[in-house]
Amino acid sequence: MAADEAQRASPDALLALAKKEGRGHLKIFLGAAPGVGKTFAMLSAGRTEKSGGRDVVAGLIETHGRRETEQLVEGFEFLPRKPIVYRNQVMKEFDLDAALARRPNLLLVDEYAHTNVPGSRHPKRWQDIDELLAAGIDVWTTLNIQHLESLNDVIQKITKVRVRETVPDTVFDRADEIVLVDFPPDELLKRLAEGKVYVQDTAARAVEHFFKPQNLTALRELALRRAAERIDVDLVSRMQAQAIEGPWAAGERILACIGPDPISPVVVRTAKRLADLMDAPWLAVTVERPGANLDAAARRSLDEAMALAQSLGAETQTLSGSDLPAELLRFAKFENVTQIVIGRANGGFVSELLRRSLPHELVRRSQDIAIHLVTRQSETATAPRAPHRTLQPTFEPLHFLYATLSVGGVDGFPAGGAIDRVELRHLAGDLYLSAVVLRL
Repeated sequence: MAADEAQRASPDALLALAKKEGRGHLKIFLGAAPGVGKTFAMLSAGRTEKSGGRDVVAGLIETHGRRETEQLVEGFEFLPRKPIVYRNQVMKEFDLDAALARRPNLLLVDEYAHTNVPGSRHPKRWQDIDELLAAGIDVWTTLNIQHLESLNDVIQKITKVRVRETVPDTVFDRADEIVLVDFPPDELLKRLAEGKVYVQDTAARAVEHFFKPQNLTALRELALRRAAERIDVDLVSRMQAQAIEGPWAAGERILACIGPDPISPVVVRTAKRLADLMDAPWLAVTVERPGANLDAAARRSLDEAMALAQSLGAETQTLSGSDLPAELLRFAKFENVTQIVIGRANGGFVSELLRRSLPHELVRRSQDIAIHLVTRQSETATAPRAPHRTLQPTFEPLHFLYATLSVGGVDGFPAGGAIDRVELRHLAGDLYLSAVVLRL
């Protein structure tokens, strides 16, 4: 494969960037719970932008009576709220039309997951913001981790509270920037007791329910993990769009290499356990040689292994290439993979003499990627273990004969020929070492 092909930028990543052309930039200030300082952080950053000459407007800010937040609001241009009559009451909501008419360079809009009063143009505030972004207006907003739709059941199990206002994960993932506003649970509880989050009566009820220390710790971990996942996806997308070769080990990414052989399910499960242990995303791929056709049994075995990987949460993909190690490493670098899991089929000494195995080639060619080799014995996890015995080197005359002939035959190849002499020396040396068989 040519070097320029290996370095080619991802069409999907470039298309994703092209779709953002002309749209506004969305920044979300993400927190674990109310009171951690999301609005404060957004206003502080907004004041910095404003002092630098940027046209910044406060579209809607919820101070909740917090003195520090109210002080930061001073000096911003505010959009008046729009009155909407609902059930004989006048409710004041964010005025989307006024924001579009004013068209600032940057608009600050609090509470991304807010549900609008019936009669508004959109049911949800995130939909209002999406229309602003489509009009080319940059928007900064705030969000608590419990409002993500995918975490709704998890949040209810932790806090015993069903969150009604949610934001689709796809909307969250489309954000251009995520700013994590972190605050230790003990400090948050102290702020709550001092009345800096809610008024005293509301604060007392909050501590008894949502704001328990164990709840806040769990919510904080969810926020940290979700932010880390989002940052990892963003890093890979930028690397692919700019054709930057990985891996950049800012975070772990696991790749399972599977095929039609019986060891593939073991490889999949091993990769899943490794990904869970490292709290890392993982992928599963297979490489098919052009023009090669699998028989029905092999195709069924491969499909079952891929289906297993999908069911365990892996992103799966089928690659094509005549040089399997090169294709796997190209894909691994492209996806910023840091660790590869692959199985080793049983092979004899002669097969190693005639050609290198796929795991051997991956180890030899890879530089910054860790290779995990899964042996076929892993499939029989329930089999009784053999009693421990001291390693005893066993002399195998035939193996030494093969190895000696290999070493001696290296000098018979002409220099600069199709097979490099130095490469053959490395292979012969490997074979000579393997002639000592250690019996357990």
